[in-house]
Amino acid sequence: MSTANATKELEPAAGSAPPPRRPRPARMNPADVLRVGGSGLRSRPMRVFLSALGIAIGIAAMVGVVGISTSSSEDLSRRLASLGTNLLTVTPGTSFSGDDAHLPAESVQMIGNVDHVQSVSAIGRTDAKVYRNNYTPKQETGGLTVAAARTDLPKSVGAEVVDGRWLNTANSRYPAVVLGPKAAEQLGVHRAGADVKVWLDGQWFTVVGLLAPNELIPTLDSTALVGWNVAERELSFDGYPTTIYTRAEESSVGDVQSVLGATANPETPSEVEVSRPSDALAAKEATDDTLSGLLLGLGGVALLVGGVGVANTMVISVLERRSEIGLRRSLGATRGQIRTQFLAEALLLSALGGLGGVLLGIGVTGGYAAYQGWPSVVPVWAMAGGVGATLVIGGLAGFYPAVRAARLPPTEALATT
Repeated sequence: MSTANATKELEPAAGSAPPPRRPRPARMNPADVLRVGGSGLRSRPMRVFLSALGIAIGIAAMVGVVGISTSSSEDLSRRLASLGTNLLTVTPGTSFSGDDAHLPAESVQMIGNVDHVQSVSAIGRTDAKVYRNNYTPKQETGGLTVAAARTDLPKSVGAEVVDGRWLNTANSRYPAVVLGPKAAEQLGVHRAGADVKVWLDGQWFTVVGLLAPNELIPTLDSTALVGWNVAERELSFDGYPTTIYTRAEESSVGDVQSVLGATANPETPSEVEVSRPSDALAAKEATDDTLSGLLLGLGGVALLVGGVGVANTMVISVLERRSEIGLRRSLGATRGQIRTQFLAEALLLSALGGLGGVLLGIGVTGGYAAYQGWPSVVPVWAMAGGVGATLVIGGLAGFYPAVRAARLPPTEALATT
């Protein structure tokens, strides 16, 4: 028999019905995947809750840390905007021989002549001590200092008087004092007035004003400030400024900072130190960022633990539902559909934990920010990243159980009781 005849014989006769085709398995659309995955979670609510809680704690820790850190940075930015970042301080350093240097008495006036300088003032430390009364032992100074102050100091440093008034041309020539908030608290002074006095270097000084806390210059909070003239006359003050405060135009802070040393002390500019108080606040924020990094690491560990919980839940689910898997396989479900079902369950479980963690993190951030008086800020990337991280972890945690479920032979699964 020739090849052509054999082929002809194998062909169906004309008019005969074609051979039946093997039916294709029904495809699962996204809605079916969600419904099937959700039904698996609803059958074990307590286990699902505990696994989702592990994920939520990790995400809440991460979102909370990022949110609190961002809220703190936003508060710092607002405070710096209100305080001004254009304040520069000039202080004496040390001489070549290692002795304490001092600024010339005319340095304040010379700095005031520099271009782009808006205001300049100074204080001068003294050796005087201040006490509540003349019965206080001399050794109990409480760490308080006494300094001579120029009458234009509040303009340069942004000091605010909360009670009484600041030193002026009239009272700065007499025994009058303005107390910083910590100095006033330590001396037990709660108001200013003509009848309120403190014992300062062996004589009574009238408290004419009380200052508000100064964040840029916290040393002023523990200082008793007296007039420049009375300090020279009564407190053996040498007249040399120990700290000069300079406000420069915002756009020219760097230029002014570069010439302050040579301007304050032209003969020996190397004995002058120039700083920017706002840099100290920025450094403090950098220190807080280090702690935030540590807390983020702990949040990552908690998230990993939550992922292990998801994997454990899905593995146990495969073991408990072997008969269900066998029944579905025997009714025509493919391995891919079984794998998709269990992977969807893992992703839904992780998504529940992620969304719950984001909400919990937002709540923690809002509560802590309200307690601190900060603006509450949670970056969008932190929320989206938190949910994305849970989905990645959930997918990785659920992949093995899903593959294991898909590989179960139907007969073996149905035989499981």
